[in-house]
Amino acid sequence: MHTSPRITVEVPVLSVGSGPPDYEELGSYVDALRRPQGLHLTLLHIGVLEDFAQDIATWTRGITAAGEAARMAAAWLEGLPTLDAFSARAERLVLLGGGRVSGLEVEVPHHVQEYQVSLVKALHELLDEMLVDNVDDFILSSPALGFRYPRWTPHVAVGRPKTRDRGPWAIRPLALEFGASRIRNRQHLPALGAGQDVRTRASGPRQVEGT
Repeated sequence: MHTSPRITVEVPVLSVGSGPPDYEELGSYVDALRRPQGLHLTLLHIGVLEDFAQDIATWTRGITAAGEAARMAAAWLEGLPTLDAFSARAERLVLLGGGRVSGLEVEVPHHVQEYQVSLVKALHELLDEMLVDNVDDFILSSPALGFRYPRWTPHVAVGRPKTRDRGPWAIRPLALEFGASRIRNRQHLPALGAGQDVRTRASGPRQVEGT
């Protein structure tokens, strides 16, 4: 069992609908409805940093050591630009994680889609710098990254499905407000050395470049 936290780039959910009753209404569709204070939308999943770094060391046959991979990944994450707060909506619930989790399927603005694509592009560039060959294969194979599908589906996990049906389920349309992007468990990243460069964080969904 992992004791190290998973690292993700995400945006927090600030509000669902017009108030708490709108969110609590989802309890008629799912069990163990999650607390609204912890809801978020994941833009990029890195996973446990030590595992991600070890995946790289194994893939490169030690050409890039796990310690160096972890330091490079931490510097890269710290240098990512910030996506500003935005509004979105959801009109249905879908199954996630092989059917074990119910989530709101979120219709995000186009610039949010572009920002997420830029994160994946930047991840490619980072892996190139780490001397990872066949980057697409690595991304789909890395247990730490956990990529199951090549296409990103914006969603907010809210609880366990009540039935064994596969869905999706139409719900009353909900307005969603999201905060600015952040690195989940950022405090657990390795401290950067004095010689490592971190770019100035910028607002907006700009194209991200690897370090």
